[in-house]
Order: sequence, then C-alpha cells, then structure tokens
Amino acid sequence: MSKPRAGAQLYTVRDFIKDLPGVVNSFRKVRAIGYTSVQISGMGPVDPKEVAKALKDHGLTCGATHLAWPRFLKELDQVIEEHRLWGCRHAAIGGLPGEYRSAEGLDRFLKELEPVARRLAEAGMDFSYHNHAHEFIRINGETWLSALYRRAPAHVLKAELDTYWIQAGGGEPTAWVRRCAGRLPVLHVKDMRMTAEGPRFAPIGEGNLHWPEILKAAEEADTEFLMVEQDQCYGADPFECLATSYRFLQGMGYP
Repeated sequence: MSKPRAGAQLYTVRDFIKDLPGVVNSFRKVRAIGYTSVQISGMGPVDPKEVAKALKDHGLTCGATHLAWPRFLKELDQVIEEHRLWGCRHAAIGGLPGEYRSAEGLDRFLKELEPVARRLAEAGMDFSYHNHAHEFIRINGETWLSALYRRAPAHVLKAELDTYWIQAGGGEPTAWVRRCAGRLPVLHVKDMRMTAEGPRFAPIGEGNLHWPEILKAAEEADTEFLMVEQDQCYGADPFECLATSYRFLQGMGYP
C-alpha cells in the first residue's frame, strides 16, 4: 500500500489556462509550489501536443482529466489520442447534464457508458464519475450515486469522489471513500468552511472536514492521486490557495 500523490486540479485556475501562454505559465507556477501532477480540466482550446510538451518541460504528469460527456460519446478516438499524448490513464467527467438526474437518466447513462468504458479499457485507460451534491437525491429509497455504483461494475466505472460535495449532499466523506475502495484512483480533496453566510470552499486544512480520517481511508483504498480543487477562491489568488493546500498535505505526509 503506497501513499497517494498530491496533484492540482486545474479547474481551480481555469481563468488562467485559456490559451497556450496561460497554460505554460500556470504549469510553471503549479510545479514551483511542489506539485508533480495535474488534472487537466477547464482548459481552453489549446493544441493537445503543445499541452504534452508543456507538461514535459515543467516536469509534470497528467494524473487525470475532466472532459464533457458528449466528447466521450462523439469524439472518443480523439479523446483516447489526447490521453495517449499526455500519458494519462484516468479519464473522467465532471458531471452529467440535468436530464440524467432521474431513474430513467441513470438507465440511459449506464447504457451509453458500456461501449465507452470498453473502448477506453482496450486503450489501457479507465473512466471515472465525479460527483456533486445533486447525485444524493433519493430514487426508490436509494441515492442516485449509490445506485450508480451498485449497478456499474468496478471494471466498467471508477469513482472520483469529491469530499466537499459528498458533505454538501449529506454523505460522509470517509465512509464513501471506504465504500469505493479498489475503484477510487482519484479523490478530489476539497475543504468546506462554515461561515455566517453558509458553507464555502476553503484550502485543505482551513475548513471543517476530518482530514486525518479521510486521507487514511484514501490510502487504504489504494487511491493514486489526491487532486486538490477549490471551486471558488473568493478574491484570493487561486495559486496561493493551491499552495496552502499543498503545504497542508505535505505536512500530513502526502507528497
């Protein structure tokens, strides 16, 4: 059992990666913080070959991606080629359109998923689902997310749990990490801070989630990457938020 590696989910700095110069500069900043891996997400229309070069030039690996579901349905050959260029095995979606948020929508997704997952597996890759809070709606006495992982075998669908959104949906992050052990290559680590106005995103260690338990469970689950993400930084520098989270994880023994 090895410790998962800390990575930077680039959605955190999405406003800075809209073109190639922004991508190069952002990779430089992320690497300077100490991260050695990133999750490509929220990027502008940048040539995938240029992205691959920028990764190599800055000593970064692409641990995972987030792409829109229609790309997997309509552009799968291109998606696979991009992942090969980036040396990435873990493809994922950040969520599904609203029409999937029902019993019928779940049926539809599972039907669409099977050929996509098969093609990715043939290419040496896997596919993960990233949750928000809305997947905790209950359908016939079971949450949508529970039904998803009960019905989809682990070799077809991996989990990319998001600690903040699990908490927001009424789940318990540690319990969900343990529940998805063996099918959780990537965990989104995201803290929740309570304020007078309600819950807010926060750098890891500056909110209320129980990180020693969550991280221990991730290690026991054979998770490969702890991808740090902060959806909103509320005026703070997103790169400094990533740095604060990195220092916390490093202090907990996760490089």
